[in-house]
Amino acid sequence: MTNAALHVARTGLDAQSTRMRVIANNLANVNTTGFKRDRASFETLAYQAITAAGATSSGDDKYAIGTNLGTGVQINGTARIDTQGSTQVTGNPLDLAIEGGGYFQIQMPDGKTGYTRAGDFNQSADGRLVTADGMSVLPEITIPEGATAITIGTDGTVSAMLAGQTETSELGKIQLARFTNAAGLQAAGNNLLTETAASGAPQVGDAGLEGRGLIQQNSLEASNVNVVEELVDMIETQRAYEVNSKMIKATDEMLQYVNQQL
Repeated sequence: MTNAALHVARTGLDAQSTRMRVIANNLANVNTTGFKRDRASFETLAYQAITAAGATSSGDDKYAIGTNLGTGVQINGTARIDTQGSTQVTGNPLDLAIEGGGYFQIQMPDGKTGYTRAGDFNQSADGRLVTADGMSVLPEITIPEGATAITIGTDGTVSAMLAGQTETSELGKIQLARFTNAAGLQAAGNNLLTETAASGAPQVGDAGLEGRGLIQQNSLEASNVNVVEELVDMIETQRAYEVNSKMIKATDEMLQYVNQQL
């Protein structure tokens, strides 16, 4: 049974180590635009049934409670917490924040569509609206050379004053995507998420309609990481790791005593 205790404590060390990695990633991205914090979820491993509740103990008597010994713990997943981050006013006309649900659509190098809450966009040499990595925003928006007074409405309509004109011209509309299960999106790096079977197909449409949020120009959505909360979780994880370490040490001392005495 002491060998089993060693195994149980080891699973605790593995689980807490993984949780610490999740917390470290949250803290590392505290200043990442549009970042959503992750939370590690735990679940018990299979139980070993020694005595089943309701089984016959003697004669007509039955056990009122059973004897079930746990075999440890494991991480069953990391859940992304999609609460709204604070809005930071930047004054940059190509900085966009989403107030509410939804994601910007990005054309990834492999041809797939990525989804992001980070709206720190730029203008490429040919006038396309792109991310810092040069990936195009979808639907593709091209700003003509010499255009001024670029405005982006809450519904995503992009307008600008073109050279030689006295009134603004509409250049296109940025649409947002929403998902039935946004937690099922797969993180792909570069602030991008990708569609999975768990997330469901994207529901693309205008901002402000069918559960999609509004677009705020001259603003960015900050990370929703709460540093104080993460530090508290880090201390709690560290203490849990220490307890499991002490369990291994205590079990080792018990085994050592048995080997020496028997």
